[in-house]
Amino acid sequence: MKFSTVTRHFRESFKSLARNGWMTFASVSAVTVTLLLVGVFTALMLNMNKVADDIENDVEMNVYVELEADQQAVASLEQEIEQLTGVESIDYSTKEEELSGLIDSFGEEMALFEQNNPLRDKFIVKAIDPRQTERLASQINTLEYTHSVEYGEGKIDRLFSILEVSRNVGAVLIFGLLFTAMFLISNTIKITIVARRTEIEIMKLVGASNWFVRIPFILEGIWLGIIGSILPIAAVSMIYFNVYEYMEPRLEDSFIQILEFSPFIYQINALILLMGVVIGVWGSFMSVRKFLRV
Repeated sequence: MKFSTVTRHFRESFKSLARNGWMTFASVSAVTVTLLLVGVFTALMLNMNKVADDIENDVEMNVYVELEADQQAVASLEQEIEQLTGVESIDYSTKEEELSGLIDSFGEEMALFEQNNPLRDKFIVKAIDPRQTERLASQINTLEYTHSVEYGEGKIDRLFSILEVSRNVGAVLIFGLLFTAMFLISNTIKITIVARRTEIEIMKLVGASNWFVRIPFILEGIWLGIIGSILPIAAVSMIYFNVYEYMEPRLEDSFIQILEFSPFIYQINALILLMGVVIGVWGSFMSVRKFLRV
């Protein structure tokens, strides 16, 4: 394609935006509102997934050791647990350390048990895949010198089910918003093209190829997508900055964290811009197609 042809297409796309001012405003408004909803909801869902991952990764088992187990037996049990498939980490805590933790949490009243400590030594075990916790717990329960294994049986299964449902619902809603955006923008651009169908028909009758006709409209869709993404990018950046500044110090000592402002905000902004361009191109391409049959 000649350089002069390319520059003509660019000029025509810009002229069309200016010439069809109200239609341009309507298209940009549709892009802006939809991308703002998609951007906010996507940021929310990605952070919900991050929190869900943090919760899953914090799942651990408390493996309590039989009281009669000596140091050799404890070491043997630790080795057997380490050799099980799917174990990520294992930490040992003596009953003295457990009692010290209770004293720190509940006060000096618990120090009464120092002379006759009723607690047990325990191992804190984490699985590589948190969903394998139940399987590992069953295997550890069969090992010699294991008294019991606690991991929130039943509650963990319900938690995983809730997290899975939330992820699936979030994905469906995001795709639904994107489809709605494409539908709204396609119809808005279609109104613009209907008003110019005579121009398209004349171009076809004098021998213009389909792509020669399409390119200015596709470029127009790109500009609409870019312009329509400016406000959502600014709004999402400002909203997320304020949310992050509010939440970050409050979650500092928690195992749950939200996504860091940088680089997350640049990634979400790039996604908004890309969605705007793709939606604009798709809307223009689909809308102009029916008027090329002359």
